[in-house]
Amino acid sequence: MGISVIITVRNEERNISDLLDSLMVQEGVFEVIIVDAYSEDQTRAIIKQYQEKMNNLHLYLKGGTRGECRNYGVEKSVYDHVAFVDGDVIANPFWLKEMASTMEKAKVCAGKTINIGFAAFEELDRVELFHKGYDITYPSCNLGYDKETFLAIGGFDPVFITAEDIDLNYRAVEIGAKIIYNPRAIVYHRVRSSFFKFFKQAFWNGFGRKQLTLKHGSLWNSYKLSDLARNIQSPWALARFTCAMLGYLGCKVYWKRPEGWGKK
Repeated sequence: MGISVIITVRNEERNISDLLDSLMVQEGVFEVIIVDAYSEDQTRAIIKQYQEKMNNLHLYLKGGTRGECRNYGVEKSVYDHVAFVDGDVIANPFWLKEMASTMEKAKVCAGKTINIGFAAFEELDRVELFHKGYDITYPSCNLGYDKETFLAIGGFDPVFITAEDIDLNYRAVEIGAKIIYNPRAIVYHRVRSSFFKFFKQAFWNGFGRKQLTLKHGSLWNSYKLSDLARNIQSPWALARFTCAMLGYLGCKVYWKRPEGWGKK
C-alpha cells in the first residue's frame, strides 16, 4: 500500500525540521506532499534542504484556507490513500506503518494525538461530537482517508475556518464510512506556545463549531451537559470554553451562511 502524506504549513520554521526528521524514518511506500501557504519565514528554505535527502518530498505553494490547501495536496498525490498531519507535529517511528495497517481495513483511520508543551494546555480534552455512533472530532493532524472516499464526499469544505476536519468526518460517516481509531498510530502535537495563541485558537474553534451547526443543523443532541461540565473543571478549561463561546456567538451574529447550507 502506498500513502501520500499531506501537510499544510505556514511559518513553521521552528517545527518543520522535527516533523521531516520523524518522517524520514517511517516504514512503507509513501510520499510527502507539503503545501506552503506562502510562508514569510525560512520554512520553504528548510524544506528544500530536506528535498536533497528525501526524493519522495514534494513542495507546492498554495494560498487559502487549510481545507483548500489540503485538497490541493490530495490533487497532487499519486497514491490511493492519504494521511494528513500538521507542520507542528512529530510522528512516532511506527506511525505510518500503523496507519497503513488500519487503512487496509477501513475507509477512515484516526490515530492517537498526544499534546506536548505547556502542561496546563496538554491536559485539556477535546469536546467530542458523535454522529451515527462515531466520534467525528478526530483532528486532521492525524487522520487517514481512502482517497476514493475522500473524493466521493468532495474533500474538505474550503468555507470552514476551523472544524473542517469534523465536517469531513461527518460527511464520511453519512455515506456509510467507518472511522477506525488506532491508538498505536501516534503523533506528538505541540500545544499553543503563548496565552494569546491559545485564546485565539479557542475562539476560532468555537467559530468553527457554529459553522458546523449552520451547515448540518444541531449536532448537540447526543451531547450531555454533564460531559461539558467535566471538560471545564480547570481554570484553563473554563477560559477555553469562554473564548470558544465568544467565537460561537460571533459566528452566529456576524457570519453569513453560504448558499446551499441549511438546517436538517
